[in-house]
Amino acid sequence: MQKNHHMKHKESMKEEKKVAKKKPAKKAVKQLENILDLNANNIWDLDEYAIAEAWEREREAEDFSISEQKLLGIIRLAFEVVHYNAADEREAAKYENGGWAKFTHCHEEKGCVAIRRKTIERITDLSYENIRHITTPMLLELIGRNFGGGWDSISLAIRDVIETGFDVSTTQLPESRIHAPGGTVEKKKAQGYEVLEIQKGTWVEAIFAKKKDPVEKLRTDYSEKTYDEDGNLVPLPEDIDTEDAEDEDFAGDDTFYSSLTPEANTEDIETEGLEVVDSDEE
Repeated sequence: MQKNHHMKHKESMKEEKKVAKKKPAKKAVKQLENILDLNANNIWDLDEYAIAEAWEREREAEDFSISEQKLLGIIRLAFEVVHYNAADEREAAKYENGGWAKFTHCHEEKGCVAIRRKTIERITDLSYENIRHITTPMLLELIGRNFGGGWDSISLAIRDVIETGFDVSTTQLPESRIHAPGGTVEKKKAQGYEVLEIQKGTWVEAIFAKKKDPVEKLRTDYSEKTYDEDGNLVPLPEDIDTEDAEDEDFAGDDTFYSSLTPEANTEDIETEGLEVVDSDEE
């Protein structure tokens, strides 16, 4: 019986070794069939090498130069973008390592471009563009790293950025009451909020955050022809100009004007802070 037990133990050890040798599944990397499909929404799901490959496939196309600056503007939302002279070996060597992907301008005389994913390591790295593409735990971790000062230690500009993507509220309670049954922390967690607790002497500041649901934009395309029941063309409303309607259509497209604007520099933003709601136990 002891021998059988020993054999089973050896077989179990072999199985564990087999499992350990299995390589972890690689995370699927999204590909881009055409670089012209790049927009302000899908840029966050692509890596630098997928973008570089798609760019190189299309850069010799006849009309590519028309879209080049717009595409670089979109890439800047999520990536560092550097222009350099590939003929300068010393300069080109800077982008051989460090996670840079490289591609060539549509006109080779302009040189090359190197791109690398921007890192979000500090609260000041947050922008209106990237705030909707981070998780709640990541946000609370960034706030916790901000010298332990709590919500009020964050500048009004950064708080405004955060509140475009998250519902945030705070409360301060004595340490002995922060986890009282049926209290604020318990209620907020039940509502789907995640919490960061910051010790402040004998009191604790609790920061609650929950990601906002994306708002779907409703658009009306006035340029589309419509007909009445008799098959007659219905004219556009008199107060709507066709040319203005086209501009309005583009204005509602997150991938158009917004993609031409560089990432928000939150240090230059002047905005009024939103009032922080302090909730307390009932």
